[in-house]
Amino acid sequence: MAKQYDLIVVGAGPGGYTAAIKAADQGMKVAVIEEQELGGVCVNRGCIPTKSLLYASHIFSLMQTSDEFGIFTDQISFDHEKMQRYKDKAVRTYREEIGRTFEQKQIDLICGRGILRRDRTVEVHNSEGKDYYQGTHVILATGAKPMIPPIPGADLPGVVTSDQILTGKEWNYSRVVIIGGGVIGVEMATIFNNLCNQVTIIERNDHLLGPMDPQVAQELEIDLEGKGINIHCNVSEISIDKKDSLACIFKTADGRELRQTAGTVLIAAGRKPDMSQLCGEDVHLETDPKTGKLKIDSTFQTSEEGVYGIGDLVADIQLAHVAAAQGTFVVEHLAKIEHSIKLEVVPNGMFVSLPIVPSCIYTTPEIATVGITEETARMYGMKVRVGCYSMNENGKSIITRSDSGFIRLVFEAYSNSIVGAQMICPRATDMIGEMATAIANGLTAAQLSFAMRAHPTYSEGIKAAIEDAMEKG
Repeated sequence: MAKQYDLIVVGAGPGGYTAAIKAADQGMKVAVIEEQELGGVCVNRGCIPTKSLLYASHIFSLMQTSDEFGIFTDQISFDHEKMQRYKDKAVRTYREEIGRTFEQKQIDLICGRGILRRDRTVEVHNSEGKDYYQGTHVILATGAKPMIPPIPGADLPGVVTSDQILTGKEWNYSRVVIIGGGVIGVEMATIFNNLCNQVTIIERNDHLLGPMDPQVAQELEIDLEGKGINIHCNVSEISIDKKDSLACIFKTADGRELRQTAGTVLIAAGRKPDMSQLCGEDVHLETDPKTGKLKIDSTFQTSEEGVYGIGDLVADIQLAHVAAAQGTFVVEHLAKIEHSIKLEVVPNGMFVSLPIVPSCIYTTPEIATVGITEETARMYGMKVRVGCYSMNENGKSIITRSDSGFIRLVFEAYSNSIVGAQMICPRATDMIGEMATAIANGLTAAQLSFAMRAHPTYSEGIKAAIEDAMEKG
């Protein structure tokens, strides 16, 4: 007989563990089923390890120019093995903290591969065999896996995904070609470049970062190229071969064929929903034929009653905090309590509450955006005022020799309420939280100006951008 729970969560990533903890706080008996490590891709093969290596490599990069600050060293080098141990410790610490929370809240962690069967039953396979668990409700939160596009030669030795790089024990990336100029691609390029590797990014779109604001993308491209990273956008006919050496072949926008040799080719073409072996033969969940994502209703319920989908299985925006917000929303719906997070789902089942979802990219300088851009506003006929401040005028930027980038704020023209923010500067990923809060609460330019911002700080640029917008009348 299947063991009974109020809620079973399949997948222990940010969406899954957040939902489990929230449900336990509401007095539910909860089980979380996870085939691999607690924390999912984000904690183990995504956000946490990537940002750890970005931080470590950034320190090494700073040391190479330390003489600018009157600090001299005889020799600068890095030990990749120690860097990986530092990264692994960060991952382990984060994962252990989640585990302690599960223990405190009496959440059962069941190790194994979960297969959804009929009547909200989950069949779990592990080394000891299989067991059955039944929930009053089930949340599916199995996340996403690297997407490998149909590129000839993608299966050759030396062609890897970010998952393989983040779990590798050796560092052998002197020459790297990155296929894909999205978030994963530019963050990995930053790590390689910080550690003095030759890096080339090739991207099919006409600029990096896909749907990101073109001016932000252009500023990033200028900065990356200034650091020695080769960038080719608007390319076509990509292939990989290994004759004398591994190489990536592609056509440029003007029709030239280029052959870029590499020690490693990283495919960073995004991620797709991980629904491999998720459903048994007695269950069929409807999916979108174009995206492969689960179809859901306004409560995130799938085509199977009592079964909900969250995170990368359903969302257009593949971010950990989006998955966590969705997990919270679903549990509050199940518990019949007031929602602490406002989410909306359009008829095709995709998450669309864009205005208050910050997007962060941990390059140098950092990139952070929230809300809508000037271009989007005008496309929908919205009249806006836009204020921009160049960080080369900022005192803190001058002190730290990080004076590239800008802060741009978008205000609705009549009410002067803020509707969007784009930042490319140090600490942008921290400062964007203030902008998200302001948009969520409909704050005006005057209200944003009430609080003083200390001097010298990067956040002074926010006040300057507000003033620039209001001066334009």
